[in-house]
Amino acid sequence: MAARNGAPPAKLLMLGPQICKPFVGPLTVTKKAFGLSVGDYNVTDASGAVVLRVKGEFFSSRRRRVVLDADGRLLLTMRGKAFSFHSSWEVFRGGSTNGSNLLFTVKRSSVIQLNASLDIFLAANRAEKVCDFKIKGSYFNRSCALYHGTTSIMIAQMNRQFVLLGKDSCTVTIVPNVDHAFITSLVVILDEINQ
Repeated sequence: MAARNGAPPAKLLMLGPQICKPFVGPLTVTKKAFGLSVGDYNVTDASGAVVLRVKGEFFSSRRRRVVLDADGRLLLTMRGKAFSFHSSWEVFRGGSTNGSNLLFTVKRSSVIQLNASLDIFLAANRAEKVCDFKIKGSYFNRSCALYHGTTSIMIAQMNRQFVLLGKDSCTVTIVPNVDHAFITSLVVILDEINQ
């Protein structure tokens, strides 16, 4: 997945090509604001079809969310680290939280922030000196972007919508051949960290 000359990888796959689209396309991530569960989101494409779901656990000592495909197959498990000054989250392949299934870690760039700034480190980047991806923007002004490493190459653009009828939503425009489950997990983690 390494880039050459500051260009993003030709394909950014975390799980497989079935989660990527070869064209720029918007997704809408909608959070259920009311209900018995905590942290539930639906992800729909431009036609309104559900492509991914995120489910949370109501009674959990750790913040835990899972990403499911439209057929209910478990793709990713997201887990917030307890007692983390940088609001760290780990994302794993499937339902396991075993270290061998770790895909990436997300953490605030600094403990105190006025604007959103998250660093994303792929599992192979154990030193975590330079991030593999970065989210920058203003969460509260409703606009953030995901960049490849520390470059200005944008991978996705997120724009939050206003809460309407108990639902908070975000429109995400993703460049071609980028894993939609990866982007969805980042949108959810950004939302969870900024609550």
